[in-house]
Amino acid sequence: MSNEGKKVRAHYRGTLDDGTQFDSSYDRGEPLEFTCGAGQMIAGFDEAVKDMKPGEKKTVHLEPSEAYGERQENLVIEIPRENAPGMESLKMGDKVALRGAMGQPIPVTVARVTPSKIVVDANHELAGKPLNFEIELVSVEE
Repeated sequence: MSNEGKKVRAHYRGTLDDGTQFDSSYDRGEPLEFTCGAGQMIAGFDEAVKDMKPGEKKTVHLEPSEAYGERQENLVIEIPRENAPGMESLKMGDKVALRGAMGQPIPVTVARVTPSKIVVDANHELAGKPLNFEIELVSVEE
């Protein structure tokens, strides 16, 4: 029996291969709720939960292709200072949103700041990294 198309609630802890935790629903005290198989989650997480039963726990290792994809160097963008009004105070590591062609927000991280330009990275911060998830299925809405 598959959970595909059903609303599920799951607790999870996400870590990198070196053991660094990058996210945890346990720390927030609230399980994550999503529709299994609807593309709301990264592919590997969706796949892991598909055949779980409430109360079941499992640990999965996801390659970048099953998570946030590989890093793409074409998503590292240089913006000349004169084209970046209001960005004078930005520093490395700051997260900001640029506007896309259709006005949609594009989240980026400031990668480098020089006197002549600001370099931003639109890759997801976990792109290119294998991820590990401990998943506990809390409930499935029938």
